[in-house]
Amino acid sequence: MLFATNRTPKESVRSKKNRKISFPVQKTRAATDMYFCERQGEDDYIEIGSLEFFSRLKALPPKTQILLYIHGFNNTAEPDIFPNATTLQTLINKEKGADFAYVVPLMWPCDDDSLAAFIDDYWDDQKAADASGGAFARMLTKFDIWRNKEASLPKPCARRINILAHSMGARVLRNAVAFWGRHDHAGQVPELFRNIFMFAPDVVNHCLEPGQNAELIPNTARNTLVYFANDDLAMPASKIANLKNKVVSRRLGMTGPEDLDLLPRNVYEVDCDNFNNSVDTPKGHTYFLDKNGNGKATPALKHMLEAMDGGRVKPDQRSYELPKR
Repeated sequence: MLFATNRTPKESVRSKKNRKISFPVQKTRAATDMYFCERQGEDDYIEIGSLEFFSRLKALPPKTQILLYIHGFNNTAEPDIFPNATTLQTLINKEKGADFAYVVPLMWPCDDDSLAAFIDDYWDDQKAADASGGAFARMLTKFDIWRNKEASLPKPCARRINILAHSMGARVLRNAVAFWGRHDHAGQVPELFRNIFMFAPDVVNHCLEPGQNAELIPNTARNTLVYFANDDLAMPASKIANLKNKVVSRRLGMTGPEDLDLLPRNVYEVDCDNFNNSVDTPKGHTYFLDKNGNGKATPALKHMLEAMDGGRVKPDQRSYELPKR
């Protein structure tokens, strides 16, 4: 499994192709650059470099799409991120076939402390998510430069790329796109992605509106889909944690966009209230997977895959409520 990360490695911070690389879970300082790696087994990683990374993605079967997976709060590599990515890949293969999509985790430096220190951990991770924006933006720049060079070749890379940003991963995405637009594109961004799927996004519910800090996200994709659930128990906990710094805000992952009419026409809201707690008991937070071990795709994952399959959101409604499984 290929992956990229801005976790600070245990070894030298200087990038070196083909070296063994490891990431101590208690070291949550965000690196300024991304490390492009391959997971060969549990806790067994090598750094391959960005050019090799992009070349391997290009070498996938012609119609295989890329699904970049940005994980959420309090997730670390082996207990959470890679098992979740493996499960996601397995479910996609079952639903659409082995060549439909290739999952690529993008790992940022979460803490792994106990839930007893939830508020402190939450703020540590939020700071790490903010600090990760620059590194993730530089990854986008590296890919954009590589893709532009590819355009002059007889067989350029025309692969479709999608993003799944879960929970606080949406904050990483927000910061990366804002940084990218501000520093590399004079306040604008290219349409690089086919779809952006924001699952239970732990950001304020008006952030996608014009003038707000996530306003550029819809510009980077053909479709931007916000999946939310009012009874997602992680969302009230997030709001309580934010009260520590006197930030009172409704979360996008709990309410959906505050006013959909203010957003571009390519933004959709998808209500997952009917099933989220039944596939992730009791939190109802990671409902793109069935955390209860059913082994089947959830309604949200099926909806996501249909958008990837045809490039269009079905049904053609900007606001839609998914049914029970």
